[in-house]
Amino acid sequence: MIYWALLLHLSLLVILSNAADLDDPGSCTGYTNLTDPWRNRAFTRTDWPGYPKNDFRLSNKWWRFTGIGGDTAIDDCTYNRGGFQHPWQVVVSYPDIESLTPTKGTTRTWANGCGTQGIMIDFVLCPGGFYVFRPLAAGASESGFATYHSKCGPDSCGPLAECTSTPVGGCICFSGYEIPPEHLPVDGSYGCVDIDECVRKPDICGPDSICTNLNGTYNCTCLPGFNDTNPAGILGTSHSCEDINECLEMDCGEGDCNNIPASYECDCHVGYQLVPAASPPCQDIDECFNSTVCGPRSNCTNIPGKHICQCEPGYIASDPSTAPDEDNTCEDVDECVEDITICGPEAVCNNTIGAHFCICNHGYRVDPSDMIASSENPCNDIDECSETVDLCGTKTVCTNAPGTFDCSCPDGYFPTTGVIWELDVTFCKSIPELLDEITPPEGQTKERAFLGNVNQQLKDNAGVILPEVTVKNCFSASMEVSGANSKPPKAVTSDGDADTGSVMLDISEGLVSSLVEPSQNGTNKTLQTAVVDLSIQTFIPGSSNGESNVLSVKGISMEVNLEALAQDNNGSAAAAVLTLHGIEGMLSHRFFKTENQTEMNSDIITAFLPKTKHSNFSQPVNFTIQHKKKTEAGLVTCVYWEGKDQTSVKVEASGGEEAQASHWSVKGCLVAYSDENYTICSCSHLSTFALILQIGDPPPEDPFLEWLNRVCVTIGLFFFALAIVTFLLCSWNAKINNTARLHLCISLASSHFLMLWMDRYVDNKVACKVMAGVLHFLILASFSWMLLEALQLFLLVRRLSKVQVIQRDGLPTPVLYLIGYGAPFVILGVSAAVFSDGYGATDSQVCWLSTERSFNWALTGPVVALLGVSTLALFVFDFFVTL
Repeated sequence: MIYWALLLHLSLLVILSNAADLDDPGSCTGYTNLTDPWRNRAFTRTDWPGYPKNDFRLSNKWWRFTGIGGDTAIDDCTYNRGGFQHPWQVVVSYPDIESLTPTKGTTRTWANGCGTQGIMIDFVLCPGGFYVFRPLAAGASESGFATYHSKCGPDSCGPLAECTSTPVGGCICFSGYEIPPEHLPVDGSYGCVDIDECVRKPDICGPDSICTNLNGTYNCTCLPGFNDTNPAGILGTSHSCEDINECLEMDCGEGDCNNIPASYECDCHVGYQLVPAASPPCQDIDECFNSTVCGPRSNCTNIPGKHICQCEPGYIASDPSTAPDEDNTCEDVDECVEDITICGPEAVCNNTIGAHFCICNHGYRVDPSDMIASSENPCNDIDECSETVDLCGTKTVCTNAPGTFDCSCPDGYFPTTGVIWELDVTFCKSIPELLDEITPPEGQTKERAFLGNVNQQLKDNAGVILPEVTVKNCFSASMEVSGANSKPPKAVTSDGDADTGSVMLDISEGLVSSLVEPSQNGTNKTLQTAVVDLSIQTFIPGSSNGESNVLSVKGISMEVNLEALAQDNNGSAAAAVLTLHGIEGMLSHRFFKTENQTEMNSDIITAFLPKTKHSNFSQPVNFTIQHKKKTEAGLVTCVYWEGKDQTSVKVEASGGEEAQASHWSVKGCLVAYSDENYTICSCSHLSTFALILQIGDPPPEDPFLEWLNRVCVTIGLFFFALAIVTFLLCSWNAKINNTARLHLCISLASSHFLMLWMDRYVDNKVACKVMAGVLHFLILASFSWMLLEALQLFLLVRRLSKVQVIQRDGLPTPVLYLIGYGAPFVILGVSAAVFSDGYGATDSQVCWLSTERSFNWALTGPVVALLGVSTLALFVFDFFVTL
């Protein structure tokens, strides 16, 4: 009975309660907000005090979920979320319309799967679109409502957290943040704090690095001395810090760099010390800081890595093989004995205690004068000629020489005292004045007497050394007086002048001997002037010239064994070879006695041994002599000049006899080799040599042919003159231009006229050059006017082919003159500039173009070109006529 009464009472309470809900549920106005952040489904920590939570207090009351925890209870079965060990899974169909009647739902909890244990829940959709709920029972312990955000917003989860889609509506901390251990989020915050990755994982950046914690993240940097080799990667994850090899960029200076982890070490060389604050770290040790390191009377010089000890000037170390120091002290030295070059050349050394002084030789001085002579500041030659005006006198030439000066005369003058110059006594006179003052012996010319005086003076002063300028002046004056080098040159007959030539050879030998100094080292000396080419070679003991010595002048060479000659001449010897320009006019080929016709086929060469005593040559002397022209026929003969006061050379196995007159002789000389360009003569003695070409008798000149040639040329000149007069004086149609025809006749007539005289001026060098050049110009002009005449005719014919009024034919007259005479003039100028010696006397004894260096192509080339142009013009003319 009591049971039923109790059941009835409970039923009445339910009915009354339901009636009250229907009448005024209070759900949308009397609810309480649940804002607990820890209810969020993504909050899974269980280490906080008071875990787990339960929702016993929520039964039979209306609640609304809001805030950071979420606005909707979860609908999935899970555990250890939202602060509960067994969060409720809400199973309900949420109403989508507002109604006073609650929607019923149930909950389930996790217990080895989602079970059916749970409670009933009422849900109501309130105005504003949110739901309120009321648990109808307390439910099991350790269970409650976990929530989520039905819609995620930027600030749904509060600061430092974000709303996620997995799990849906869950709140998680930003990357680099977390909810601290044993922390329960309350008070409107999810509780996210920064994670100190550097503390949590000390090796997160890898070895040799520094970890710096930042808000939400961390930063890894390498320790000093290490390098991040991959800045794009993540240090500590993809790669680690690597040691920097500082030795690749660090300069230790005078030391070796050794790389060590995070740094480097400098191992300094001997003489250097480590100064870490310096740059470079290895610094020189100043050994000279110790004042006694080098000993007394010495100087210490610090240099990088070491030091140098040197004795003070005038002192030397006791043991010169080692540097001075405290034990090897410095002592006084005789510098003049120890170093004979200490004063330099041209100075005398005088020793003093601890020092020395130098005095320059006469004619030398130190510049500046307040300096002391030494090898670094040697005595310099004094140029007396520059410092003293007219030192040698007026009309003289002063030439400075080492330690002295030389006086000489200019060309055309000669010293009044001859080859020996006396200062303040000698002066220069013109050669004509000197000749006027000479009274020659009976039967002798003044010129011959002058040469005899010079020759005798050289013999009287055989041991005197003459300056080179004096020798040059004497050569020039003697050759001028002899007539070979006078201006204008004196006529010398083809028979020559043997006496004068012999004297000139004697003078030459005396002058060359005056250039050879007995004490002169084995050297070569050359002398080249307008009248002489000279080469001298000396040999003294110790010379290393070898067994054969070669001397060369003007394409002629002499080979002689000076070493063999020196053995019989106190160990020294000298040889000279020279050519005198123009002496071939005196030493004519006609002095060679033969039945054949002869001509000189080389320059005349004189060879002798100045200041050298000798008897016979142990080996023959070889001469290589260039031909004046290519030899195609005839006998080339090696000859030497035998003076009338000489005895002929005794030739072994053949003997000889005394000569009675100066002449060319073949005794002691033979042809060792010969071709068309040069001949090698081998002689057992020295003298004056030449090549004479013996040829057969020439065909006799036919006077009739010569007469006929001149008559024919004269007739041709008459008709040329007639044509020229006709073109000049006769009246012509104004439309006809006769300029080309007129000047063609003038050029041809002039060239033919000159041909009559082209062999008459062979002996006059200047006149022959001028005649050859003018003839070259006239022949070129003839062909030029011939081409212009052909062009004129072509233009005239082309005009005739057209129906028009005939105008003045051809090119303008100025253009004709420019081409007709301008082109030949240009060719002539270029040819003369390139090879002026190509004009003059030829081998055919006419004034014309030489074949040397193919110079004759200066005419042949332009003529062939003009003929080619004319031929081309002819074909062009035929082509136009055909059209």
